[in-house]
Amino acid sequence: MQWRNLGERDVYSNQWFTIRLADVELPDGRHLDHYLLRQRPVALATIVDETDRVLLLWRHRFITDTWGWELAAGVVDPGETIEDAARREMVEETGWRPGELRHLATVEPSNGFSDATHHIYWSPDGEYLGPPVDDFESDRVEWVPLKDVPDMVARGEVKSANAVAGLLMLHRLRGL
Repeated sequence: MQWRNLGERDVYSNQWFTIRLADVELPDGRHLDHYLLRQRPVALATIVDETDRVLLLWRHRFITDTWGWELAAGVVDPGETIEDAARREMVEETGWRPGELRHLATVEPSNGFSDATHHIYWSPDGEYLGPPVDDFESDRVEWVPLKDVPDMVARGEVKSANAVAGLLMLHRLRGL
């Protein structure tokens, strides 16, 4: 059963996203107005060290008023590759520059409402450059044992859908 988008118009737009109103035709011929969020791609990254610890950020999200562990993440700037954005976000938010980035997954965290795609990367090594430039992004940056991730997710300590997906995939990939 496929819905058809017969056209969209902007409702609001800024540098990060556009809210649009679509005229959607349902399979039975009925029409409905459907709001959607058009967004630039997001790049996420982390490093896994030689002892299978993963670099995470502990941060507060004011929208949901919750705390949780997350991966360094941000929107891809115009003209920037997704890998370059992932590397830039790691440096800005953690102070660590990842080595070779390996693609882990691409997820659509809210595809009933948004066209956002989140591209998740990891690196088996990195170099510490100094304190994070964007030190307002998190309360702290820590190396967390990857083996603890499933329990952390179960306890609600990792809430972000992209972090849950990426960390659980890393846990499986590393055979823990």
